[in-house]
Amino acid sequence: MSELFDAVDALLASRATLPPPAERKRLRAAHGLTIDEVAGALKVRRATVSGWESGKTEPRPPERDAYARLLDKLAELYPVAAQAPAPAAEDGPERDAPVPATFTAVPAPAQPTEPTSADGGASEAVKPQVPAEDLVDAPATAPRPASTTRPPTSRRPGARKAASAGTPAGGTDPRFENGPLAVVDVEDGKVVAYCVGGLVLDVPAKSLPSLVEWTLKEGKLGQPKLSGPGRPADPLLVLTQAALDRYGLPTTLTAEERDAGRIPEGHKVIKQLARADWKLTKRGFGPWARIYRPAKGSDRQCVQLCIPSWNALDPRFWDHAAQLPPAELARVLGTYATRVMTPRGSTAVTSLELMTALHPPTHAVRDEETGALRQADTKTPGSLGSTPVDCAPPEAPNGHPVLNDLNLPRFHVRGPSEMLFEESYDWARPMTDQECTLRYLVGLDVNMAFGAGANGLTVGLGEPTHVKNPAFDPKLPGSWLVDLSHVDLSHVKAGKEWVELDGSLLPSPFTPKGDRPTGPAWYATPTVAYAVELGYDVTPTEAYLRYDNGRYLDGWYQRLRDAYLATMADLGVTTDLSPEDFLTAMDGYRDRDPDLGIVITAIKATAKGGIGKLRERPRGEGWRSGERWRALDRPTWRPDIRAAVISRTRINLHRKIVKHAAFTGQYPIAVLSDCVVYAANGPSPLDVVPYREGKPLPGGFKLGVNPGLVKHEGTQTVLWGEEVREKFNAPDLNLARSIKDGTVSTADNGE
Repeated sequence: MSELFDAVDALLASRATLPPPAERKRLRAAHGLTIDEVAGALKVRRATVSGWESGKTEPRPPERDAYARLLDKLAELYPVAAQAPAPAAEDGPERDAPVPATFTAVPAPAQPTEPTSADGGASEAVKPQVPAEDLVDAPATAPRPASTTRPPTSRRPGARKAASAGTPAGGTDPRFENGPLAVVDVEDGKVVAYCVGGLVLDVPAKSLPSLVEWTLKEGKLGQPKLSGPGRPADPLLVLTQAALDRYGLPTTLTAEERDAGRIPEGHKVIKQLARADWKLTKRGFGPWARIYRPAKGSDRQCVQLCIPSWNALDPRFWDHAAQLPPAELARVLGTYATRVMTPRGSTAVTSLELMTALHPPTHAVRDEETGALRQADTKTPGSLGSTPVDCAPPEAPNGHPVLNDLNLPRFHVRGPSEMLFEESYDWARPMTDQECTLRYLVGLDVNMAFGAGANGLTVGLGEPTHVKNPAFDPKLPGSWLVDLSHVDLSHVKAGKEWVELDGSLLPSPFTPKGDRPTGPAWYATPTVAYAVELGYDVTPTEAYLRYDNGRYLDGWYQRLRDAYLATMADLGVTTDLSPEDFLTAMDGYRDRDPDLGIVITAIKATAKGGIGKLRERPRGEGWRSGERWRALDRPTWRPDIRAAVISRTRINLHRKIVKHAAFTGQYPIAVLSDCVVYAANGPSPLDVVPYREGKPLPGGFKLGVNPGLVKHEGTQTVLWGEEVREKFNAPDLNLARSIKDGTVSTADNGE
């Protein structure tokens, strides 16, 4: 009979009555529970509970029974209070005047709190860890939260949630207590804003100008400054298609608008903004629009818009973020904003903004006579300043105006002795007979290679100085004209010892294609320094050196590194894992939390894209060769810094390749940027990377999550590699490009 009773109970549970979605959220908030706490107790994903509360999905057994039990208990503790009906919305013209925020904060049960933070902001309440089964029963002896009265004009109550992924762990700045950004959506005819940590606000604004006013005066959105001389980040509003429609904006762009990157200046919404004295930046109203009024002293009024349906979130760098529901999108962007910074455009643009935010070009100084603060006329030490500097002629890409004075012949193609070619590897070679007897091709990928290459790198901060016949100084950043063709990879120093190698199986460290140089060429400092490290003398004949220099990218790298490691740790991949455990943890790590998987993609794109953006080329603009283009007007247009980072990244990889060859006798068959492919007897990276008593080869490859260490990129068979090369009649086809999934494609992957 007990089995029959169990079956009946299960049948009843499958039809357990649940309150409406809005009531589910109210009950959880009234008890001071976060979405994460409920998800943890029911052993489901955070997004699952969010879907139950928004009504997008419904729970199924066995979670449905437990969820119904939780809500029934909460309903007994917090019955719905009688309220007067809210007045009907008034009909009439839209108003642009600012209106107060209409959300109700539901306080959590009384808990001990941290002391007030040093900057005056109150710290978050500290909640004791409560077992899952005690989530409801605990308040029997705890004080009940004070009841709150919902304002008559409120459309949807919002509740401040406890810290979760993407929420600051310490005290919050009261100016930005609702987080750095909000995803604005329309639900049941009402405009709501999804913020970080599960907070939802009512948005009473009926037009875009009033939305901007509300954001600045009532929304309490933004982010504290990242450095002492810097300024806080402007609030970011992400507009869904429903919000675009509500505020009179197109939900998608026409082909002409996509090409222009903006909607026409005569659009009615732009006219609304102009009538309310709001301005747009030069790039107009596009996927990443900035709406502002000129600053008056320290009073800055600026709001950033992000419009996913206008391709603001490029899928190459943000995966499927643009298709996420508002609450999940707020979590993804909020986590990125909290750990990196509030997005200011593409990941590449945000990367440059992060560099500037950590090293602001100017700083405030106090006037000795008046005592007032003003911006200094000179640049902040360690920054690039506010005035762009011209690059040296060999550092300039073709068409740069600095080349106009060289009187080069028309259609002249500059060679290595005239132009700095510091680029990432794209090298491959045919497999040897011995390698063809092995079974597998194993790809190793360097974690955040360009970030690791920037770490500790001294770069120029100011203008270059032209020097003839300089003595090489490895500590001095610059571009050097030097002949490195005498460096023989068959006989080099690996550490302090000379080793004999098969140089024909190694790429040259001095050219992106891996070819041995044939004469003088321009190189960045890390490349020339590596020639000296390999045991060879160098004699530069010319150089452009930067005596004003510093480790400008250290803070940028550390911020991205910490964001990457924290997010990977949330996905179960930590820095203390053994090689075997690391490989296990990396297997399907993105599936554990797809939202955080998107954040990882964006962080890596930020590191790579920022370095590329340092030498941005013309983007339309009606540009002609020899004329200046828009990117040249920013201090972060620095091709010399880009060259130095790429040079060091390439050299770091080559150093590991040499150490590996000297120790194991294994040579790479392909290298592409930060990926290297070896032939091996087994399919695992452990069949390539040597470990003795759990310790890796000093200076060689090491498995791990830290930037600069390597992970498994992919494994294919040697037979696959030979068939692909034969199919394309290319014995040196770069197999590193296809090692991940075996698909040979020329599609743009954002590299």
